[in-house]
This record gives sequence, C-alpha cells and structure tokens, in this order.
Amino acid sequence: MRKTAIAWLSLLAMLAFVLGGCATNFPQDKTEPEKNGQSAASEQTEEAKNDYYFTANEGGSISKIDVKTNEVVATINVDGAVHNVQVSPDGNILGATLVPEMHHGHDQSMDMKGLALFYNTETNELIKKVKVGRHPAHIVFTENGKYALVTNNEDDDVSVIDMGSYSVIQTIPTGKGPHGFRISKDSQYAYVANMGEDSVSVLNLKTMKEEKKIKAGSTPVTTGITSDGKTLVVTLNAENALAIVDVTSGKVEKVPVGQGPAQVYVDPNDTFAYVANQGTKETPSHSVSKVNIKTKQVVATIETGDGAHGVVTSPDGKYVFVTNMFDNTVSVIDQEQNKAIQTVQVGEMPNGISIMP
Repeated sequence: MRKTAIAWLSLLAMLAFVLGGCATNFPQDKTEPEKNGQSAASEQTEEAKNDYYFTANEGGSISKIDVKTNEVVATINVDGAVHNVQVSPDGNILGATLVPEMHHGHDQSMDMKGLALFYNTETNELIKKVKVGRHPAHIVFTENGKYALVTNNEDDDVSVIDMGSYSVIQTIPTGKGPHGFRISKDSQYAYVANMGEDSVSVLNLKTMKEEKKIKAGSTPVTTGITSDGKTLVVTLNAENALAIVDVTSGKVEKVPVGQGPAQVYVDPNDTFAYVANQGTKETPSHSVSKVNIKTKQVVATIETGDGAHGVVTSPDGKYVFVTNMFDNTVSVIDQEQNKAIQTVQVGEMPNGISIMP
C-alpha cells in the first residue's frame, strides 16, 4: 500500500503538525544490540565514513545516498512518517524521528507517543528505538556525543536521550510547538524554534532547563548557530525572512529570503547560511537563498525542485544538498557555481536531511 503523509508546514496557519504515516505498528529491532547498542556501529572503518547522506521521507522510509555518486544505495522502510534524520558526530549512528499513523475515529491515537530510531550508518541495522513525546519533530546530537535531543511538537517539550543507555533521562519544557533546532558546538546550549508562539527557547544542557526565550519573529521553523556560539540564525516562515541574532546582545536583524522558508544550515566556515524556501503544497517555492551572515545579504538565489525543505552542506563546504518535498528529490548544489548540478530521486516526501561528518 502506498504510504502517504501531509507536509508539516502545509498547515502553518493552524500552527500544528498533522502527519499521516503508513501503519500503527512500531518497527521491530532487526538485531539485538551488544551491551549499550554501540558496539556494532563502532566497528566501522575510517574508509566507510564520509560516504553517505540520508533523507527522512514522510512517506515511510529513509533514503541512503552515496556522496561520491549521488545514487541511492539503500532504502530503510519504516511504519510511519519519518520527519527528521541526524548523523552522530562520530558518523557511526543515524538518529531519526518517527510519527505513528493517526487513525480517524480513534481518540487514543492522538495520545500515541512517537519514537526516536537509531541505526548503524554502515549496516543500516536498527540499534534501538526509544519512545519520546507526541509528534517528534527534529533530532540533534550534542557534539560530544553524550546526548540526542528530540523536540516533541505536541507536548511542548524536548526529550533528552542518554546515548550510553539509549534512555530518556530528562524532559525539558519549551515554548509552544517546538520544531527545528541546533546545539552549540560546546554542547551546552540548544536553540529550539517554537512555531506556536513565535519564540526560540534557549535550553541549558548543564542544568537541563530553559534559560530564556528569544523573540526572533513570526513562525520560526528552524535555527542554526555559528561554531563560536555568537550568532544565531532563525527561519521566519510567516515573514519570508531569516533572522540573524547576536546571542550576546539579543539584537535581531532580518534578511528577506524566498517564500515560506523552512530549514537553514550554516556552512562549515560560518560564512553563509543556506535557507530552503518551501512555500506550500498549493504554491510551492523552489529555491535556496544563500545568505552572507556577516553582511546580512542574500548573495545568491539557487533554483531547486518544488518544496525545498531540508538543507545540509558537505563537511568541506563544497556542496549543498536540499530535499524537495513535493517532487521527491534532492538537489545537489555546487556552492561555487551557485547552481544545482544534479537531481537525485529519493523516497516519498523527503523532509529532513543529514550527512556523515
């Protein structure tokens, strides 16, 4: 049966996410993890790393693509809608958020918890599944590899997963409708975009508490943070803008981008922020805005497929990879030429994207 899902940003006016999956059953572990589940993943060779990027497909799968050839080398099928993926800092583990299918007429389905799934990036084997909150959105690892955090969009909080035990050790309240976020390089702060209340929650990962909120603009979707922790970028979907925030002073400056910006990614040199402009399913956008963080100007607008949503750069910064939700593809962009040089067909409704470090 063909899997279907509704894009998370298609109902922004309601400030809620409505996702359809493919079945109500959670995926089963294919292999028993050794000890804490990381033994198999840690046996990868250096040669195996830096070879793949992954897309989260809301139609019920994860696509694994070879970086050198841009060919899909594996498809991991799951029961439900995969909204986001993230590769761990050591490249050994892939984290993914899974939303179970909602069945109309069953009130209990609204209370179904989502899952964080963890896979071996080389073998594609499921290491562990961890129950989190309702409608998990994004998953991000701390740079030190100690934790994985998951935003629970309907519970207004973040689940903190200890990667040693694969268990939720803390739940941190946020603003309404937490969605995309990034964690500072020193693993101390998480910056969570709260779509339901136009704020960014700053979470202190030492105290495990929300330290403050930043008012960046209307309908923030995702954040990015420079490696020095001084500059925060936030996509403002309702304003068609990127907010650039001085973390110390709190000063906010806005840069106009394309229609309906979704995700943003800061390049390895902290020079450019790449903004994927999604638009809506009815009137999709099809571009990426390349913003110079220092000059606060759009230096290029790059054509993509319909519904550009997820974005990531290669570790060397030479290429940008963008998921196109409404034509089931990834655009491969040469950042020097500022144009797409290849299009890759992936799973249904690709959303989040992540690459091996």
